[in-house]
Amino acid sequence: MEAMEKEPAGNGFMVPVGVSARHIHLTQEHVEILFGPGYHLTKKKDLMGGQFAANEQVTIVGLKLRAIENVRVLGPVRKVSQVEISATDAMKLGIKAPIRESGDVAGSAAIAVVGPQGAIYLKEGCIVAMRHIHMSPRDAQAAGVKDGDYVSVKADNERGTVFDHVKIRADDSFTLEMHIDTDEANASRIATGDTVKIVR
Repeated sequence: MEAMEKEPAGNGFMVPVGVSARHIHLTQEHVEILFGPGYHLTKKKDLMGGQFAANEQVTIVGLKLRAIENVRVLGPVRKVSQVEISATDAMKLGIKAPIRESGDVAGSAAIAVVGPQGAIYLKEGCIVAMRHIHMSPRDAQAAGVKDGDYVSVKADNERGTVFDHVKIRADDSFTLEMHIDTDEANASRIATGDTVKIVR
């Protein structure tokens, strides 16, 4: 008998999906410009890794004054403000937002943000978030992957979509979930709570 080929790391490991709609991360300084002096974000819903969806929302404005309203603010406040949108949003706003990992905003698209008490202009900070999988170190070990690895992931539904270049992000504060944006979810007929499989 021929020796069985060893399956690549991660093959068959199932991961639940979370569809990430457009949102914004703000510095405390920007929170106070947008919502008023001394203002602090208020929690609507807890998210993984100590983050939360805030009750506060803003309007984002691109070139030619095209706007998208009711963009959710995520807390807690960060050191750098960042807007995460889909490629479709970027087209609507008339801006060229690069695909980036969260936090990598150097040289990204400019955007204006309007709140109930004021407005800010970000010379850079608007990105289309790179798809990724959050997992704990224990899950990473079980999947045969490590933080920073790139894998391919398959959705076994009527669309049968395979996503390449999915970055693994492993940390003790993370729960297992693959994050894709609304464009990717709609095109592949995937909803939050569906599962996908690491195929290599």
